[in-house]
Amino acid sequence: MTLDIVRVDRVRAYPPRVTAFTQRFWDSVAQGRLETTVCEDCGKLSFPPKTFCPHCWSTRTRWTGLSGHGRLYAQTMIHAAPAIFRDEAPYRVGIVDLQEGLRIATRLLSDEAPKLDTPVEIVTLLYTDGPLFAARPNG
Repeated sequence: MTLDIVRVDRVRAYPPRVTAFTQRFWDSVAQGRLETTVCEDCGKLSFPPKTFCPHCWSTRTRWTGLSGHGRLYAQTMIHAAPAIFRDEAPYRVGIVDLQEGLRIATRLLSDEAPKLDTPVEIVTLLYTDGPLFAARPNG
């Protein structure tokens, strides 16, 4: 699955801390792919990606692709934002249940408040200094 790429003409207000392990994740997001880790022992997914399985504590994990599709579980509008995000307020954030069974928190790109259980897709936000990801209604 290839994520749509939305260009954002500014730097990220709070860029993620990229490590040797998470570099692959952020490179994939920049290329329009959403990946995470799956445990080779119990088969469960983790998000964010981890070097160990938080379910069975195995260190036998590998990278796997995600569809980038899901449904909106919850959402809210942030009006009183932390200082670093103040110039972006108001903005929406949401909890998304991905098709693969993961529940993630992310920025929600929508002018109106989507109804709960609305289909959403994950997109790449390509800022001038690197990528982030967000969800937007899809349907």
